[in-house]
Amino acid sequence: MSEELDSKVVDSETTVGNYFVANYPPFSFWNPGYLDAAHAALDKPPLPDTPLGVYLHIPFCRKRCHFCYFRVYTDRNAAEIKSYLDSLVSEMRLYADKAFIGGRKPQFVYFGGGTPSYLAAKQLKYLAESLSDVLDWSEAEEITFECEPGTLNETKLKTIRDIGITRLSLGVENFKDEILQLNTRAHLSGEVSEAYETARKLDFPQINIDLIAGMLGETEENWQDCIEKTLELDPDSITIYQMEIPYNTKIYKDMKESGLLKAPVADWPTKRRWVQEAFDRLKENGYKIGSAYTAVKESNKETRFVYRDSLWRGADLVPLGVSSFGQISGFHLQNQHDSAPYESVLADGKLPLFRAYELPKEERLIREFILQLKIGRLHSQPFKDKFGVDVIQHFAGPLSELEKLGMLKVEGSEIVISREGLLKVDSFLDKFFLDKHRNARYV
Repeated sequence: MSEELDSKVVDSETTVGNYFVANYPPFSFWNPGYLDAAHAALDKPPLPDTPLGVYLHIPFCRKRCHFCYFRVYTDRNAAEIKSYLDSLVSEMRLYADKAFIGGRKPQFVYFGGGTPSYLAAKQLKYLAESLSDVLDWSEAEEITFECEPGTLNETKLKTIRDIGITRLSLGVENFKDEILQLNTRAHLSGEVSEAYETARKLDFPQINIDLIAGMLGETEENWQDCIEKTLELDPDSITIYQMEIPYNTKIYKDMKESGLLKAPVADWPTKRRWVQEAFDRLKENGYKIGSAYTAVKESNKETRFVYRDSLWRGADLVPLGVSSFGQISGFHLQNQHDSAPYESVLADGKLPLFRAYELPKEERLIREFILQLKIGRLHSQPFKDKFGVDVIQHFAGPLSELEKLGMLKVEGSEIVISREGLLKVDSFLDKFFLDKHRNARYV
């Protein structure tokens, strides 16, 4: 057994840093030196059989949560918001003229944030219609929209439904007002049920609820109450994250100023147990586990996560908005980090890219392999077809170590992650990284 692996897996304290593995290689390896090659790739036809997606970052919020590490603004006026929306449309026009689009229409669209539902109904309608006029997404299989419950009312929800949203994702996080306030969430618990009931009446195809295990102030009793309240709402799907403390958060700033070494949240064993308890209760009530973070209602056969599954299998993703991430033709991309340079570059008729990274074939293989492990079951044949590699042989060493630890099983041509493995999956994915990418700061 590897001492490095063993210490990583059994590590219990919640320390500062990024825990969730969202991409590969770590973002700290992306840099402006790849931009010329990335721009050149945009002017070439797409790789064969590659789906196309669009991500839109809406960076406006009523409050900044203590645990948030995304680019958000809480002080923008109506004119500034309108300017930003116009910039999104300009950015889409620049991409639409590029050869990599190749006549493709988006398979999926994702409105993320920040808080997309912060926008007024009129602003939402303008944005969706303007963008879809540039790159028609009327045939998209999935259009996801993140919401903060307190920003929703019937008029806005009707608009969200009318612009074609197929999955409404409610950022509930917790059902107790004191915990929501302690973490500086903008909404209160009463607004959750009101928004949810209205959304149900409007017949959204899929309503997802987000929860976070281990927020500031979380207790055993309250977490059980969160599970029961989620079951009462009966959503189509639930996403549960384990609380982490990235460097660029208010929690870390407070820790640093006070000299705290230990994060003021639950340890990893507790958070993993809470997630396990939630999934156990959900399974008892007609849900199935869809990944390391999701449970879906078995009776709703239409419930899917196209954005996740397609992106983790190598789809192209057009990044729209300040600080947005994307990937196109074997390149990772990220936009300018702040709104001023983002809008300024667009005003000059140029794409607002800040940094990039070119993925060699081996790294594309690793990226898709580790991300698909998070779904819980991975078939080797698609990797043979796409990369000409038997991933079970290729990664035999770390797979064997993880199998001995009970994290997974290799069953013929499949890799099946155990329940314990799914709860810890982000802690051991770096065993499949290239040596040069291990032990690096993730962002």
